[in-house]
Amino acid sequence: MSEQRNGITYADAGVDIDAGNALVERIKPAAKRTRRSGVMSGLGGFGGLFDLKAAGFSDPVLVAATDGVGTKLRIAIDTGHVDGVGVDLVAMCVNDLICQGAEPLFFLDYFATGKLELDQATRIIEGIARGCEGSGCALIGGETAEMPGMYPAGDFDLAGFAVGAMERGTELPAGVAEGDVLLGLASDGVHSNGYSLVRRIVEMSGLTWEDACPFAEGNLGAALLAPTRLYVRPVLNALGLGGIHGLAHITGGGLTENLPRVLPEGLGAEIDLGAWTLPPVFRWLAETGGMQEAELLKTFNAGIGMVVVVAPDRADAVAAALQDAGETVCRLGHVSAGDGVGYTGRLL
Repeated sequence: MSEQRNGITYADAGVDIDAGNALVERIKPAAKRTRRSGVMSGLGGFGGLFDLKAAGFSDPVLVAATDGVGTKLRIAIDTGHVDGVGVDLVAMCVNDLICQGAEPLFFLDYFATGKLELDQATRIIEGIARGCEGSGCALIGGETAEMPGMYPAGDFDLAGFAVGAMERGTELPAGVAEGDVLLGLASDGVHSNGYSLVRRIVEMSGLTWEDACPFAEGNLGAALLAPTRLYVRPVLNALGLGGIHGLAHITGGGLTENLPRVLPEGLGAEIDLGAWTLPPVFRWLAETGGMQEAELLKTFNAGIGMVVVVAPDRADAVAAALQDAGETVCRLGHVSAGDGVGYTGRLL
């Protein structure tokens, strides 16, 4: 009688289906906390279902956004501080949605790694759930991909996809005019853009991620991993006051490249660089890297994470509402005739 041999399994090839199933069970409570009106199904199905009428929309237009976290992940992986990158992932998507005037409704994530580490993956996805909670957005699905040979040990990648909606006729930008006031909302640090340059400057400095941070308390790695700020709830509340003509999320390209995206042809912007104080992280990056002011303004957010374009007669009310909601607001300048962004004063 011949000896029966066990055949090869998927686990032998490096993919652990049981670990993936265990992850889904672990994150179900976090996903449940993000549930909102309109959600029809939770995790585990082949797709997520959402009812726009149940969410309160009568004649909706859907808006979608997708993004990642970029090379900020390298710092998170190298330091083991992965708890905040899920918030970054959500923020990069939902902050874009509100610039179109849309309310974020639901979110799906894509998490890819060479070997699934349950504790690490759970921390990351719980961060995604926190970002969703903070923006009123339901985490209704996603994909965890274990791909041996594609990523070095411990490495992973993240991508996200958000869908929002607005009533027809309320899309932004709309009605931007010369003389409109530009309100700047403070950022919470570097957010999620420019990290290839950040990492290069840290190399130039000779510091490691574990060294004491030269511009804040704690170590350098933790300081640079401060999550992207979520602007959704305060801005949605301010939209209800009327007078907001446009919103610009200040991401890659900085103020120089992002603000013109909401300005009609023939209009530009004048910004007073003395209207706010450059946060210490950006001063350290600029001084350590020998950056010129123009490079700083087109690479980083420089302390301004969102710009609100508002009619002059509504500027005070909108600014007050945003401040009451916890935002730090400054008057950056105004919309002007011409093209592009002009600067007066100095940041550095």
